[in-house]
Amino acid sequence: MKEAYVKKQIENKVATVEFFHPAHNSLPSDILSKLATTITEVGQDDEVLVIILKSGGDRTFCAGASFTELINIQDETEGEKFFMGFANVINAMRKCPKFIIGRVQGKTVGGGVGLASAMDYCMATKYAAIKLSELNLGIGPFVVGPAVQRKLGASGMSQIAIDANTFYSPEWAKQKGLYANVYDSTEELDEAVIDFAKNLCEYNPEAVKEMKQMFWRGTEDWDQLLNERAKISGRLVLSDFTKEKLERFK
Repeated sequence: MKEAYVKKQIENKVATVEFFHPAHNSLPSDILSKLATTITEVGQDDEVLVIILKSGGDRTFCAGASFTELINIQDETEGEKFFMGFANVINAMRKCPKFIIGRVQGKTVGGGVGLASAMDYCMATKYAAIKLSELNLGIGPFVVGPAVQRKLGASGMSQIAIDANTFYSPEWAKQKGLYANVYDSTEELDEAVIDFAKNLCEYNPEAVKEMKQMFWRGTEDWDQLLNERAKISGRLVLSDFTKEKLERFK
């Protein structure tokens, strides 16, 4: 079985950051931490003008948080620390002065929807259905909620958050503004992502930096907000309801 990883490659001023985990690209704390650090590093690299964020494998872009870790949380402090994993990645993407292009090749669930929502421009295949499944576990999409709501609007966000059993189609996600384009195959997606990244490299980096700040205006309190949301999830994950639900996944 392939090992989990986060790796980066810089070519022609485009940094490609790729993450992978053998369990459907579900992300444990150490991978989330590496991902946040790597995004921050390439964002500060003067050689980099554009960032592509992608995952390895074919079927799933990201299945959200690691259930193995979720099941083993013993107290609220551990819970908060665990849920801060996705918060730190989202905040790293938000603060990054470069445009981040998302390459979503397959299904994305929970925290993965949060990552897709935090992209500056996201492209996907027709297999990239989305689901916010947190309510099923007795918690909710509290940490990823601000990013998802910023992209889908309050109506779209509440629809998928309440309807926690349903995968919503890539076309639905495109209509709501999550995906800019949807392609028939991963090959077409990859070609489009690379072409788009090359085009973005032609733009003035100072203009990009200023535009990025403009697009994310109103999110300046997210360091504090996402921390507060992580505390809520960290508390709820210890509830009898959630523990009973998680037992079924052991």
